[in-house]
Amino acid sequence: MVKHIILWTLKPELTEEEKNTVKIGIKEGLEGLVGKVPGLIDLTVHISGRLTSSNADVMLDSTLESEAALKAYAQHPAHLAVANGKVRPFTAQRSCLDYIII
Repeated sequence: MVKHIILWTLKPELTEEEKNTVKIGIKEGLEGLVGKVPGLIDLTVHISGRLTSSNADVMLDSTLESEAALKAYAQHPAHLAVANGKVRPFTAQRSCLDYIII
């Protein structure tokens, strides 16, 4: 199995109200992919409880069946629709950590 973890920082020009709306859209969009994308075992988007010591706004924590499943997820039309419509237009920075669960 493979873990796929993403941290996003939202664009600084967004108001707090806009950031909250964007976070909800990201969460609903990405969590809605479970059961639609083959090989995607689970996916949780964390948008609340952020401490002031954090330097990211949103975290995606997902598990996929394999590295091949991760590659397929990245190109899946449903994932691309969420990424292009709800994530990329509103994020300033992205960090990713993918690793095999041993």
